[in-house]
Amino acid sequence: MNQFDQLKKIIESNNNFLITAHVNPDADAICSELALYLVLKKLGKKARIVNHSYTPYNLEFLDEEIVIERYDEIIHENIFNDADVMMLLDLNQANRVVRMENGLRSFQKTKVCIDHHQDPEKFYDLFIGGTEYSSTGEVLYDFIKSTNIIELDYPIAYQIYTAIMTDTGSFRFERTSPKIHRIIAELLEFGLNPTEIYNKVYDQFHFSRIKLLGEALNSIELDSTKKIAIMTLPNEVQQKHNAVEADVDGFVNYCLSIHSVQIGILLYELKDGVKVSFRSKGSIAVNKLASEFGGGGHSNASGARFFNIKIDDIINEVITAAKKYINEKE
Repeated sequence: MNQFDQLKKIIESNNNFLITAHVNPDADAICSELALYLVLKKLGKKARIVNHSYTPYNLEFLDEEIVIERYDEIIHENIFNDADVMMLLDLNQANRVVRMENGLRSFQKTKVCIDHHQDPEKFYDLFIGGTEYSSTGEVLYDFIKSTNIIELDYPIAYQIYTAIMTDTGSFRFERTSPKIHRIIAELLEFGLNPTEIYNKVYDQFHFSRIKLLGEALNSIELDSTKKIAIMTLPNEVQQKHNAVEADVDGFVNYCLSIHSVQIGILLYELKDGVKVSFRSKGSIAVNKLASEFGGGGHSNASGARFFNIKIDDIINEVITAAKKYINEKE
């Protein structure tokens, strides 16, 4: 029995499902959760989506019925006991659910991980996906089509399209294959408007994002090799413009637009620590770099998070670690 058939059997054999995704969920995580939720509801199953983080404001339009809940230890004290199956989407490290980690690790019933990132931690009973996939949304598409568990419809196609579109960088990243374009062609047959979806995801940010972007671009420095670009955003800059974490989405990519740069780094200071985003060109595996700091992700796009620390406390350590990967490349 292949992995998709196993998942179908698990779904058909159980009734109550808990769905979650990684901290600070992106569109692939949110859309995959909602697509799976819609599949389960069509099958008459009970399902709840509970995340550690709030949904980023620019992605709230995806959750029209407002079914996504933010985890609260008091409100949700029974969710792990009530669920028959825990579905973990777009993550492969248990600590990526943060405050829900204890509940995940102690969950005694079936745990299913649906993901496409590298180097998964073995915390699940069944893994669906793999690094050959562009996105978790693509994994769900293949699951639906290969098992015929439900018929695709407009709402599910909308979520899967948005998941794939965003995680392929609007169809420009490495895993944008002929297969991806065939999937997208089929999804568009449901009447989706790609211009409208793109605009809702990328062109509906707050004014604070534009002001913050100016600060971020002005902060860029090159290291001694001229091959690493470092962007920094201290907490006071965020407060100055009344910005939120969702406002920095995609900022680090500007570092790679510099001709000589092979690694881009964004250090973004939060109230409780620092978020670091890594981006790279070619074969430089920044997921390995991120793993040195307890993070992870994709080969060319990864991140890590530090708690109870300031940018100045770690910036030199991060740059020194990044230089090793430049040297290895040479």
